Amino acid sequence: MAGRPLSYLATIPTDQVKGIGPRSTKKLADAGIHSVADLLLHPPRRYLDRSQIFDLADVPLGEEVTVGGTVTSVDKRRLKGNRTMIDAVITDGTNFLRARWFNPYTKVAQGWDVVLSGKVERYQGSLQMKSPDMERMGSESLLIGRVVPFHPSAGGLGPAAMRRAIWNALPRSRPIHEVLPEEMLDRLDLVDRDYAIANIHFPETAAEAQPARRRLVFDELFRLELALALRKQKLIDETTGVVHDTSGELVKRFLAALPYELTGAQLKAIAEIEADLEADHAMHRLLQGEVGSGKTVVAAAALLTGVQSGFQAAVMAPTEVLAEQHYLGFRDLFESGGLAPPIEDAGALDGQANLFADPSADRGPSVRMALLTANSVEVNFLPPGSAKRPDVVQWIGDGTVELVVGTHSLIQESLRFERLGIAVVDEQHRFGVYQRVTLRDKADEYDPDLLIMTATPIPRTYAMTLYGDLEVSTLDEMPPGRIPVTTRHLALADLGAAFSLVREEVAAGRQAFVVAPLVDESDKIEVTSATEEYERFSSELVGLRVGLMHGQLRPAEKDAVMHRFRDGDLDVLVATTVIEVGIDIPNATVMVILDADRFGLSQLHQLRGRVGRGSDPATCLLMADPTTDEGSARLGAMVATTDGFRLAEEDLRIRGQGTVFGTRQAGIKDLKMADILRDAPLLIEARREAFALVAGDPGLESHSELAAEVRALLGADVDWLFRS
Repeated sequence: MAGRPLSYLATIPTDQVKGIGPRSTKKLADAGIHSVADLLLHPPRRYLDRSQIFDLADVPLGEEVTVGGTVTSVDKRRLKGNRTMIDAVITDGTNFLRARWFNPYTKVAQGWDVVLSGKVERYQGSLQMKSPDMERMGSESLLIGRVVPFHPSAGGLGPAAMRRAIWNALPRSRPIHEVLPEEMLDRLDLVDRDYAIANIHFPETAAEAQPARRRLVFDELFRLELALALRKQKLIDETTGVVHDTSGELVKRFLAALPYELTGAQLKAIAEIEADLEADHAMHRLLQGEVGSGKTVVAAAALLTGVQSGFQAAVMAPTEVLAEQHYLGFRDLFESGGLAPPIEDAGALDGQANLFADPSADRGPSVRMALLTANSVEVNFLPPGSAKRPDVVQWIGDGTVELVVGTHSLIQESLRFERLGIAVVDEQHRFGVYQRVTLRDKADEYDPDLLIMTATPIPRTYAMTLYGDLEVSTLDEMPPGRIPVTTRHLALADLGAAFSLVREEVAAGRQAFVVAPLVDESDKIEVTSATEEYERFSSELVGLRVGLMHGQLRPAEKDAVMHRFRDGDLDVLVATTVIEVGIDIPNATVMVILDADRFGLSQLHQLRGRVGRGSDPATCLLMADPTTDEGSARLGAMVATTDGFRLAEEDLRIRGQGTVFGTRQAGIKDLKMADILRDAPLLIEARREAFALVAGDPGLESHSELAAEVRALLGADVDWLFRS
């Protein structure tokens, strides 16, 4: 093997590097830099070109420059406040320059030949530099006469300490072994790795850093995409899927009974999901769509495919409010499609463990459905409120209930399914490997199909990293006739306009939301509390029925408030972001968001999506006096567009990419070099190359060095990829 691979350098601790002692080693480890490989992959954030040395006769003023000469005199004086000033006069034969430092530790002597870097100014007719960097000519300098890298501080070590540590580590690490095939480097026009790592840190010219960065960005993205491709391949290889019947009557009857035409995006998503369900390996698909784009109907078709195939289906939501919303939504869809079972007599339960003594009896095409959360239990085949928890748990266990809707507790409790075949997980971004194992345990001999559903639009580049191991179906088309929500930004002083709009809409028979960020007052964060706003809106809107909803209410109280609002017994609901996702009130036409600049862009978009779900025009009022550029940018984006995918891109630009894998797989490192918006073309190439490589070599048996590198640099959380 020619050179040292990064997987080997990842085993060398930083305390082996000259100049890094035990204390610095611990600080670096706390910052995520444990090895020489981590150190070498800690790129500079900027460069300063000090390679050109100017003559003093024509040096530009006010710019960062490098000059050289001989010290002709030194004057050291003590000032008030125990400060020291050192003046040195330097000449290069073309002119003179005075250098001044306020630092008693600066060492300079008459007769030294030196190089200085800093800004040159003219003072009292003479050239002057204040506090320049200085090196003696002939000494090994990392600051003078070269392109100087400035590395981000890490663990308390500043740019200078990081620069010196990397300078000391680099010679002992080189040559660095190349792991990519030469034909791939040629095809993608990439420089070799040894050149890239050397020149990302210490390029001879600023131009040499660009191809170095491009190669290392590709490497970083390629490693991540390799891990995702391996994860996807492993799931295909190691799962025993359910081969579903996509020609049954339930789905056909359901779709035929819908009172509207499906969009092209919905039809495409249903076809993609059906193809997965027909396969003999478990489906792992993400369904993402704009607010109101019709994800529920697509999910219903998938669930019904499982039921008509003789299996059970489950829907898992992150909150009880959302779980109940899904239950009611599916119940209404099935009723309108003629798939609701007959309502049985609750008294028939007396003396029977199972209401359905003869499960083979022909009851026609219908779906027995249950809602099961920590505080709620319902079924669609008994009168409301008559179902008992032990019975519902038993009906799920013996297969009487074919579709169960609940919270994440469905897979965490000792609940048993008789034959779980498909699960839909809504707004649950932490549904990873361990949860899949738990879900698989619910079905003894096979792996249920999994559909993850999100109403938060994800930029394409972000989806390729965050959900790169999943197939993705996107609903980017809105149903015809949907009226976009009008969005306006008003100052908090204009709250009277919000009161007037709410009164007008309620007088017309409609309803309104008011959202505040906090439940109670906070001395640290001056934002409006929901409890205060409930009192204010109640006093301003005399005669209107105003309710209060927040996360600190008991579940039964939340349910009661939502039932009243859903049933039209409340005109205005003052709430926190507990109503951000999944609340479907077609009669609500006003959304007032107080201190809107305090919310994230995706939150604002989700809140706006709670209105305009019916046939009436709707308005979203963003009440805010933004104090930051980011806050103003978010509000401006909200007013400019209702397109969730455009807003998602804008949100990524405003916030930065943050932790790409952190919300899904704890421990996998953030991107250090790549920016998934700026480097989108490289991301696409990296994904294509990674998935093609794994398709031809599923276990990377012919690419053992690459496998070792992925495992070494992405950490213990990908170890399972290489185990059976």
